[in-house]
Amino acid sequence: MQRRAFVHRAAATAAAGAAAAIAAPALAQTGLPEIRWRLASSFPKSLDVLFGTADNLAKRVSDATGGRFQIRAFAGGEIVPALGVADAVQQGTVEMGHTASYYYVGKNPAFAIDCTLPFGMNSRMQAAWMYHGGGLALMREFFKEFGIVNLPAGNTGAQMGGWFRKEVKSLADFKGLKMRIPGFGGRLFAALGAIPQNVPPAEIYQALERGSIDAVEFVGPHDDEKLGFVKVAKFYYYPGFWEPGPALSLYVNQKSWDGLPKEYRAILEAAAAEANINMQAEYDAKNPAALQRLVNGGAQLRAYPRDAMQQAYKAALDIYADERKKVPQFGKIFESWDKFRADQVRWFRVAEGPLDNFMFSQK
Repeated sequence: MQRRAFVHRAAATAAAGAAAAIAAPALAQTGLPEIRWRLASSFPKSLDVLFGTADNLAKRVSDATGGRFQIRAFAGGEIVPALGVADAVQQGTVEMGHTASYYYVGKNPAFAIDCTLPFGMNSRMQAAWMYHGGGLALMREFFKEFGIVNLPAGNTGAQMGGWFRKEVKSLADFKGLKMRIPGFGGRLFAALGAIPQNVPPAEIYQALERGSIDAVEFVGPHDDEKLGFVKVAKFYYYPGFWEPGPALSLYVNQKSWDGLPKEYRAILEAAAAEANINMQAEYDAKNPAALQRLVNGGAQLRAYPRDAMQQAYKAALDIYADERKKVPQFGKIFESWDKFRADQVRWFRVAEGPLDNFMFSQK
């Protein structure tokens, strides 16, 4: 079923491309305006999938409008700080941004639900909630208070559990450990005794090399190889239980969005939806070979200790209960998300879990 669905999506994407080629000259005849926007990414250009997604999206929009709607993507730090994308879009410094919403939990913990929560839904479940479970409407209502329109625009899939200078054998090894980890994941590690740090992607390697952090989590093999973490930390842990399906978002300034012709809005939404599918497909294609190269280069794979994961799960439940009491917006969105997650877990337990486990056990 998954293969057929993928084929259908691929055919739909091809059809959309053909339609865009036909539509572009027609748009030119309608007198639609020429628009030039700037997009601020949270990611460096060296990360070809993360930053490349914004570049590809810009190209699709340009192609579909015959070049009348141009978007220029800037890497993190080029025109605004990598972790300042939300502020830049909200203030209208740029018209749009591409980022991970859990970077901004300091503003409001509900930002994280747009991206991922520890022990939450995988990428397919998250997409189902956003597109067909009421999630997008709830998040749009939330983002409106910040003057932002959010569009799902990518997912990394389940992430790895990070690089450590020293092997972690028990809960005691987390005490005092300085780890780069954003969002609610950082709060989980703090509950285990670690000291979380929120370091921009382009600065992580230097921080690890200098020893200002002892461990780092980022995405997965393809990106981690590019950033060179294996050179300064050999122990590569899994799974990234705090990031089971992190979704990236396209942020659009509300006033800029309102000023777009409806045709351009539709094209932008279609380009973001394509990015949402394509990012994970690219990661799934590139991660296996990258993981093998990392292991050949000295990376030592390690599973997280069971007691650490169990303690982290308990801490996650406590954090969610606390935030629901303190932040009404978080509680409202979380209630929908949590109910949907429970249904999805029951479904996957029957439909795919047994087959996946069987296949993983085969040689």
